[in-house]
Amino acid sequence: MPSAQFQTAADEVQQLKNKPSSDDLLKLYGLFKQATVGDCNTSKPGVFDLKGKYKWEAWNALAGKSQDEAEKEYIAFVEELKAKDAQ
Repeated sequence: MPSAQFQTAADEVQQLKNKPSSDDLLKLYGLFKQATVGDCNTSKPGVFDLKGKYKWEAWNALAGKSQDEAEKEYIAFVEELKAKDAQ
C-alpha cells in the first residue's frame, strides 16, 4: 500500500503550474504504476496505439524494481519537478 508521502507527491504533481514534458510524464507514469501495481502485467498495445505503447514501455522498463524503490524514486522525481516549477 502506498505511503502517505507517496500519496502527497501524487497529489502535488497535479498542482504544478507548468505541465511536465512528455518524457517527464512518461517517467512519472512508469514509476507510479511500478509503485502501485508492481511489474507490468498487461500485454503491449498494438502499433496504432502510440500513447498506450509509450506508457507501456515506460512501465515495462522498470520490471524488477521493487515497489518501495519505485515509490521513493517517484517522490524524489516529484520534488525535482516542483523545484523546476517554482523557478
